[in-house]
Amino acid sequence: MMKTVIYFFISSLKIMKNGNTTSDFILLGLFNHTEAHLFLFAMVLTIAFASLVGNALMILLIHQDARLHTPMYFLLSQLSLMDMMLVSTIVPKMATNYLTGKMSISPAECGLQIFFLLTLGGGECFLLAAMSYDRYVAVCHPLRYPDLMSWQLCLKMTVGSWVLGAADGLMQAAATLSFPFCDAHEINHFFCEAPTLVGLACADTFVFEYVMYICCVLMLLVPFSLILISYSLILAAVLQMHSREARKKPFATCSSHLSVVGLFYGAAIFTYMQPKSYRSAHHDKVVSVFYTIFTPVLNPLIYSLRNSEVKGALRKCMGQCSALSQG
Repeated sequence: MMKTVIYFFISSLKIMKNGNTTSDFILLGLFNHTEAHLFLFAMVLTIAFASLVGNALMILLIHQDARLHTPMYFLLSQLSLMDMMLVSTIVPKMATNYLTGKMSISPAECGLQIFFLLTLGGGECFLLAAMSYDRYVAVCHPLRYPDLMSWQLCLKMTVGSWVLGAADGLMQAAATLSFPFCDAHEINHFFCEAPTLVGLACADTFVFEYVMYICCVLMLLVPFSLILISYSLILAAVLQMHSREARKKPFATCSSHLSVVGLFYGAAIFTYMQPKSYRSAHHDKVVSVFYTIFTPVLNPLIYSLRNSEVKGALRKCMGQCSALSQG
């Protein structure tokens, strides 16, 4: 199945290259060259760099500190990895186009952006659902946690998240690039996104848009429903606790998770499930900046500032670095 989809993806690139007079697309970008936009561009680059550093630090801390070698933190490290890859997929091309003034992007690059964006976005949907299940077991069934959230199950959920995201990315990227495109290859965006690209097609895309909508329901609403069920059960269990101290840790951890879920799913649902008649290029750009650049930098901040174990691991790491520098 996966080999068939990959073959279809490569064939779509060849068909598009031979079937269009101008094979490259033109990304109109996010910024112009005014002073105000130059400042915003520098701010976006700073945030993207902070996102890469913050998520890389989170992965390092989880790998180095034995206290963080638990399924919850392993899932968190995968979230950080996906966020790093997401920023790396979008920002370098956007920055290169802005600085050089060359706004073109080849079909192959465009297809890869769509593939990685959907792979990482879809993977995060299922990963966040896995993290909510982990918190449900930890709060509602703490004595059975080693059995209900074993390392074997954790690895299966992680691999499943990556595979399902990649399958969705391959199918949508291949299908999107298989359409013939009109002479105007201008994409009013700062990266290639399937809904925007489909709008340039010189063919009837109704069936594909319907299938894409069904995929979005499966990739977004099904995991989101599981997350809501998990946290509803957690809330019910926490409210039954009599001790304020007993409530404190579950509330702190779960509120962190819910913050991430709200930021990610809100932007994703707006982008991929909004009716075509309500779409606006300006709004799409703003929301895309939010979930491809801003959300990845918030994840390590949310988890580090609200989590005593991560803060303890960071202090320990800084102490070791200080000792090495003095020695």
